Amino acid sequence: TRRSSDLSPGKDLGRTLDRVALADRLGFDSVYTTHIAGRDSLSVLMAYASVSDRIRLGTGVLPALSRTPVATAQAAATIDEFSGGRMVLGIGISHKVTVENWFGATISKPVTQMREYAGILRALFRGEQPPEGEFFTTNFAFMGYQVRSDLPIYLAGLSPGMLRLAGEIGDGVVLWLCGPSYIRDVVIPAVREGRERAGKTLEGFDVVAAVPAALTEDRAAAHATMRGNLITYMSLPFYRTMLERSGFGDEIAAFDAGMQGGDTEAGLAGISERMLGELFAIGNADEVREGVGRYIEAGATSPGVAAVPGTDYAATLEAASDLL
Repeated sequence: TRRSSDLSPGKDLGRTLDRVALADRLGFDSVYTTHIAGRDSLSVLMAYASVSDRIRLGTGVLPALSRTPVATAQAAATIDEFSGGRMVLGIGISHKVTVENWFGATISKPVTQMREYAGILRALFRGEQPPEGEFFTTNFAFMGYQVRSDLPIYLAGLSPGMLRLAGEIGDGVVLWLCGPSYIRDVVIPAVREGRERAGKTLEGFDVVAAVPAALTEDRAAAHATMRGNLITYMSLPFYRTMLERSGFGDEIAAFDAGMQGGDTEAGLAGISERMLGELFAIGNADEVREGVGRYIEAGATSPGVAAVPGTDYAATLEAASDLL
């Protein structure tokens, strides 16, 4: 099991760079950054590389359809070269509302699109002719310098089909809001099935699971913050399906009832303490360690300590640093 951190810049990129340097000093194995309505994740990783020496640098995750496979391969290979071989390329299909409204692309056959996209990346890194596909075809080849042939490619997964694909063709899977029970009951079996399709075992396969964590005496305030942060995800189809499979159908129904009635407070109240306790690691040092530990017991090989806004992330990192 590896100690991982999940760090995405908010308002202050400089403060985030200080946190990356701290994670590096504390011995964390990896740091992942998201790619949402803010900074470009690949550019952010170059900044992370400049303030760290050994920690692995991952996108968690880059929306694949935001750019061509060639553009992604070039950027990832450049970061990998600059960082001395520390790049981990995490890619995901994202969501219809994001892909269509932000990037002008279309999700039509998500598993097929991800298979083709990742297949081209793998071929380019290995110096092989990229396969021709229904959605992606290129004759590009790297020239002028040696690209790391085994640069890791991780896939984001929520549904069993995408999780199986991650196991079959990826080096790891990146998860968000997948609690320990979902990891144990859905993620690991689906990934194992994908690995078996490829004639492989789970040995060496990385399960990266973000764990929003906070060392704090004010658990109620931290829970209130995370309830607000869940509004978007409670409205996205892929996440709703995953959360229902996780046993949170009652929470989704209560959330919907409140939001549809125009009562945001009632909607947020539908997100139960049981759900928050399952997904997050919030409280004193022992509770933070216990929360992260539940993810490890469920099968996460890289539980990623993620920040809860308004709490002391540096203190949380230090509390989790001696877990492993």
